[in-house]
Amino acid sequence: MSDERLRRWRLLLGPDAGDLAGLGEDDMKRDGALTALYGGGGDQSGKRGAGLGASSPKLHRWLGDVRTYFPTSVVQVMQRDAVERLGLTKLLLEPELLSSIEPDVHLVGTLVSLSRAIPQRTRETARAVVRKVVEEIERKLADRLIAAVNGAVDRSRRTRRPRMSDVDWSTTIRANLKHYQPEQKTLVVESLIGAHRRSRTAALRDVILLVDQSGSMAESVIYSAVFGATLASLRSVSTRMILFDTEVVDLTDTLDDPVDVLFSTQLGGGTDINRAVAYAQQHVRRPADTVMVLISDLYEGGVATELQRRVRELVASGVTVVVLLALSDSGTPAYDHELAARLSALGAPSFACTPDMFPDLLATALRREDVGAWAEQEGMAVGR
Repeated sequence: MSDERLRRWRLLLGPDAGDLAGLGEDDMKRDGALTALYGGGGDQSGKRGAGLGASSPKLHRWLGDVRTYFPTSVVQVMQRDAVERLGLTKLLLEPELLSSIEPDVHLVGTLVSLSRAIPQRTRETARAVVRKVVEEIERKLADRLIAAVNGAVDRSRRTRRPRMSDVDWSTTIRANLKHYQPEQKTLVVESLIGAHRRSRTAALRDVILLVDQSGSMAESVIYSAVFGATLASLRSVSTRMILFDTEVVDLTDTLDDPVDVLFSTQLGGGTDINRAVAYAQQHVRRPADTVMVLISDLYEGGVATELQRRVRELVASGVTVVVLLALSDSGTPAYDHELAARLSALGAPSFACTPDMFPDLLATALRREDVGAWAEQEGMAVGR
């Protein structure tokens, strides 16, 4: 066996593997960080111990080593394991420690769930951590969402002679790629594509985001807040965002800042989906031009039969109703399969959606196309 393979096995198995290979200084640091979190092996009960304890200085040093010797994706997993395995949640409320952590969606979910308990000295640090993750999501997805929505609601207003301020540059570039000159590294634009300037500022469609804030939906709430804020910036759609557990909170007036939305949530508690849908139903002004996206795992604590009746009424009136069992990258969620199937049968297709697919999903709904068929085509399990 090569020295490199021995080294990898030694790092994988921990100190109990013995000195299968000599470890250099960096590997010793890696080994120490792994052992502190996952332990050096099993005792007779088969349980692994860990050595971080509840010491903030010790944890701070550990976080520094982890960030130095592991890639970002591994750092995020190890941080998450440290919080979940070792009960270090309270230490996240210390500003010095929090500022040294690599932010990710799961950390934001933890901070949001702790928002009522965060002391004053840590609030600004916590908001800065959350904002960093929010801005990263916006950087990746906001432009795609804006383009998809504007393209869906304004597609009929396309023109090949737009004013310069009305040019849709992403569409124009795609349409003219065949005229790219590799020798000059230049794209020759033979035709501009854009939209006629509207003579009115009224929204063309209404979007209602109805988001379950029970504890299992933390990641979905985070993405929903970012998408809600992005949609609220568009004149082409009117956006309302409603969060619920057993109570209903309308956060439409805070959509200018997704961080404010997140710190207004209260993750955890029960779920009354029927009550939330009843509230949203009151705000449907023009059914045929309304898309309602219910984001929930459908574990209903309210009256499920009433929920089904309301969904039936909404669909019959012309509202496009879509149920997202999760809006996250975390894989197949746990959800109420029976209720999902019943809502799908009523015309409200129910499936999990990753954030990168949400712009296309919403565009499909805004174009009044068959969302269920789109989801099936994209390989999503609808109402199962």
